[in-house]
Amino acid sequence: MSTPLTWQKSSFSGSGDGNACVELASTPRTVHLRESDAPSIQLVTTPTPLSHLLHGIRSGAVGRV
Repeated sequence: MSTPLTWQKSSFSGSGDGNACVELASTPRTVHLRESDAPSIQLVTTPTPLSHLLHGIRSGAVGRV
């Protein structure tokens, strides 16, 4: 039996339950991401690829057209 995930809301999402926001939950080996208005759809990855993606976004290397 698996332990239920504890979801955390992005601090950029504002307060209240009605706001559309990104939520994150983690286990010792995985990171789960979902959008609050579609919680049944989750992106599951591991910390290293997520760290590389975030670094790329922050540096401007990801998202260029």
